[in-house]
Amino acid sequence: MDVVFSLLQNVLEEGFIYGIVAMGVYITYKILDFPDLSVDGTFPLGCAVTAALIVGGVNPWLACIAAFAAGALAGCVTGLLHVKLRITDLLSGIIVMTGCWSLNLLILGAHMPNPLAGNALLQFYNQPTIFTSFPVALLPESLYRFRVLILAAVLAVVVKLLMDWFLRTKSGMLLRAAGDNPQFVTSLAKDQGSMKIMGLAIGNGCTALAGSILAQQAESASVSIGTGMVVQALAAVIIGTSVFGRIKKFKSTSAVLLGTILYKAVLLIAMLWLPATFLKLTMAVLFVAALLTDRVGKKKGSVAHG
Repeated sequence: MDVVFSLLQNVLEEGFIYGIVAMGVYITYKILDFPDLSVDGTFPLGCAVTAALIVGGVNPWLACIAAFAAGALAGCVTGLLHVKLRITDLLSGIIVMTGCWSLNLLILGAHMPNPLAGNALLQFYNQPTIFTSFPVALLPESLYRFRVLILAAVLAVVVKLLMDWFLRTKSGMLLRAAGDNPQFVTSLAKDQGSMKIMGLAIGNGCTALAGSILAQQAESASVSIGTGMVVQALAAVIIGTSVFGRIKKFKSTSAVLLGTILYKAVLLIAMLWLPATFLKLTMAVLFVAALLTDRVGKKKGSVAHG
């Protein structure tokens, strides 16, 4: 029973942390119809920035904010490449993802004797993190062992509520229109390209924030930790919107968050029976299954409306 409870706790912890990534990808993929591959670079960017700052003695909460800002800046670069230089969405993401690899190596190696040589792994064990600092430190002893789950859930819900609020604002509505009806945005004398850049900044900021949280949970940051992140996030978004998105009065952000938890649960169940070497293959298979489920759902919806 303890094993089952431990596995459930792990699924929820990862589901809430990666759910923040999925909510960011929801903006770029579902709202802007922009397949943003730079996510694979901005997730470890958030990890790297956080690790470097914490090792340098910076408050872990400030490190989270800095990670969000770094991810948002990378998202702006992706947007500028696409909007201003007319580079395709896929190539813009690939360019930023590739550039982030070298940048992450430099950030992780900032405290090394030769910073320009870079570093692929930076550990900061026994350093203050958001899971050991205020206000988590005030938790009673009976709840302290669940601190990662509690804080991850709180942060995921806060991000969800902020995103819901933003999408109801004038800027949020223009962002939605930029994906659904670009001509409408232009008719309002608003720049459609600026809306795309803003959406990419928010999406990648959320991704980097999730990377910051995960790095502080593991007390380490690796340059390769973001590999396959976009596949996981897209699968979670598609599963969430397909399974939970059709529930009335159920916000899309809630569906995406629950979709991430469901995706992590299915992945964990599959890996209980398979060797660890099958992890990436299992992720790919789940992604294909999510795409097929979404396609079948759309067909049923079109038939019903027809």
